[in-house]
Amino acid sequence: MSTIKNIAVFTSGGDSPGMNAAIRAVVRTGLHYNLNVFGIQRGYDGMVNGDIFPMDAKSVANIIQRGGTILKTARSKEFRTVEGRLRAYEQIRQFEIDGLVAIGGDGTFTGAAKFIEEHDIPVMGLPGTIDNDLAGTDFTIGYDTAINTVISAVDKIRDTAESHDRLFIIEVMGRDSGLIALRSGIGTGAEAILIPESATDSTALLEKLAHGRRDKSSKIVLVAEGDVEGGAFVIAELVKKHFPNYDTRVSILGHIQRGGSPTCMDRVLASRLGVAAVEALLAGRRGEMAGVINGDIAFTPFSKAIKHIDSLTPSLLKIVDILS
Repeated sequence: MSTIKNIAVFTSGGDSPGMNAAIRAVVRTGLHYNLNVFGIQRGYDGMVNGDIFPMDAKSVANIIQRGGTILKTARSKEFRTVEGRLRAYEQIRQFEIDGLVAIGGDGTFTGAAKFIEEHDIPVMGLPGTIDNDLAGTDFTIGYDTAINTVISAVDKIRDTAESHDRLFIIEVMGRDSGLIALRSGIGTGAEAILIPESATDSTALLEKLAHGRRDKSSKIVLVAEGDVEGGAFVIAELVKKHFPNYDTRVSILGHIQRGGSPTCMDRVLASRLGVAAVEALLAGRRGEMAGVINGDIAFTPFSKAIKHIDSLTPSLLKIVDILS
């Protein structure tokens, strides 16, 4: 039988829509099982500095529809040190916290794994990142909202592109992962998609633009910010050099992709995983990320979750080539 009586929840790294739904689920599940629940402000930075407070049902009322995170988020240089992690452990022990739920991405889970190793504290993780770049779950919390935000923005850009017969190079988030660009590109009918996982030959892109469908008055190229070719402005300059007659424009969607009210898919995913994480702690699990694979709850060790390889990328890129 579990000896856990007090748990804490925190969000770390980049914010993502649905984090509040996850916080809500963790708090209410903890209360359901008669646990004392605490919130930690600003992730590991708040843990190091003791910014910890008790939470109850009222603390998470009316937040499921809100973007961002009510617990705030930050990156902590101090937690990356042995001394910083010791201080963080001493802070949570002052509140007799004996279990943690970490909501974040690969950096969050890397820190959690080190924390467990050094201080033997049970930690379960929830995949909160718009990039969808964690193994052990079909989708991460915030990804569905982010790609729908991109689709909405690109659809609007397409309207003005059609009106002026323009080519738009649109840059979306994805420093190390192109999954936002990939699915959004398919969903918006992009002519080409440039992502870090696929070393797109600039010559191939130019040929595609030169020999693509002539019946389209507008053209959209989606570029992940981490693409090896160098981003939207570099691609735009290349296109302008080879196609001076094209009316080429650049649009950087930026942090709009992180914000906004989460979709129903993200709210439900966050709720399911929040419940699963607390129940996993009570069952004695630790050092794992809760995810959903083929509709079922699955648990993946942090070390494996952060080594994401998307097996669908080649087939999705093929779809782009066929349909564009």
